[in-house]
Amino acid sequence: MKPVLKHITSFNKAYFIGIGGIGMSALARYFNNLGWKVSGYDKTETVLTEELVKEGIDVHYEDLGNSIPEEFQKDDKTLFVFTPAIPKNLGELLFLKKNNKALYKRAEVLGMITRNSIGLGVAGTHGKTTTSTMLAHILDVSELKCNAFLGGIATNFNSNFVESKESEYTVIEADEFDRSFLQLTPFASIITSTDADHLDIYGDAKEMIEGFQQYADLTNKNGLLIRHINTEIIAPNATTYGIDCTADYVGTNLVAKSGKFYFDLNTPTKTWKKIELGIPGIHNTENAIACIAMSTELGLDEQIIRYALKTFLGVKRRFEFHIRTKKLIYIDDYAHHPTEINALISSVRLMYPKKKITGIFQPHLFSRTRDFFSEFSQQLSRIDEVILLPIYPAREEPIQGITSEKLIAEIAHNNKQVLSPKKAIEYCSTKKSDIYLTIGAGNIDRIIEPLKTVLK
Repeated sequence: MKPVLKHITSFNKAYFIGIGGIGMSALARYFNNLGWKVSGYDKTETVLTEELVKEGIDVHYEDLGNSIPEEFQKDDKTLFVFTPAIPKNLGELLFLKKNNKALYKRAEVLGMITRNSIGLGVAGTHGKTTTSTMLAHILDVSELKCNAFLGGIATNFNSNFVESKESEYTVIEADEFDRSFLQLTPFASIITSTDADHLDIYGDAKEMIEGFQQYADLTNKNGLLIRHINTEIIAPNATTYGIDCTADYVGTNLVAKSGKFYFDLNTPTKTWKKIELGIPGIHNTENAIACIAMSTELGLDEQIIRYALKTFLGVKRRFEFHIRTKKLIYIDDYAHHPTEINALISSVRLMYPKKKITGIFQPHLFSRTRDFFSEFSQQLSRIDEVILLPIYPAREEPIQGITSEKLIAEIAHNNKQVLSPKKAIEYCSTKKSDIYLTIGAGNIDRIIEPLKTVLK
């Protein structure tokens, strides 16, 4: 029987199974900054695990089974944390379960933290990483400060964790995968989108929206619920936002200039003229509006918010420029859903309306490719030249008939082909385009540096 997690002060050590994950490593950094002894296992050494080691966290890459270091086993002061991405037959995991250790999912631990702080959750099938990171940056430059657990590496902080020992506020990316966000107790929430996704978990779009409704209902009745005007959430007292629509916070007059975005904003009480956003993108403008709504409701001054948005540098792999010259543009983006690809292409077209775009896309998951097959082909058809990599399986087995070859056959032009990552790099080295995009959430990031090299 699992012990009851009463309060974070019950523990002074933390042990992570899957410590190298983007969400797990943020938690490891949090406890390490509290002065706890922190250690953990991961399958593969990465740049992120190397950073954890530099920060004083012990990381090993061999399944120790029942030989987890004695200092973590000898008393009940160790909090054991695991990610559902870890194989169920991992020796260390089986040992901890057999011995009834204080073993919790990452989401459960985040839930504990939100119950002991003013939790600000950011949920949504798109935009939650950038929005939560932007909100954390705004709070960090203000007098409120915050701790933040982010789903990406924030460029401003060069980390997925933001620390403040004095602040009562905690910003958390509320993840819908595996219904993890239902473990949280948010004081306030932003919901950016409820487009269908993760149908391998939820079954259908209706069930997924019900999951988001359950999360919205968790928001403190004395707190704030801020939702995009297009989200299918029933919340009569929610604050709404969007672009060129009827909502409480409405962005208008979007202008792309020198790689940045400017927009006006109508709030319930006033109009803000020519807000400068440090990163481009129509979708990022919407993310900024959500953060303005939250920050304003928390009592922050307009000038502080404007300064924070102007100085926000974004998140790694979210509309990230790698080459930016008059003759050549290379942008990498994490987009892995048709709605996200639409936002990416629309933003690039707005910024560079007459330039040729070559896109390299790695579909992520066989089930997602199947569920949104026609939507993917429709959006990819908007790119002048398309290169598809084989589908990245992640946790899935192949699905018969669902391949990159079948997807590319549906793209509505002839400038298209399926290539291996290596062949894609070689092909780009011999062809000319004005703009190159790498798109996807799998391991496509491995081609970024070699592609930069051949393009330069």
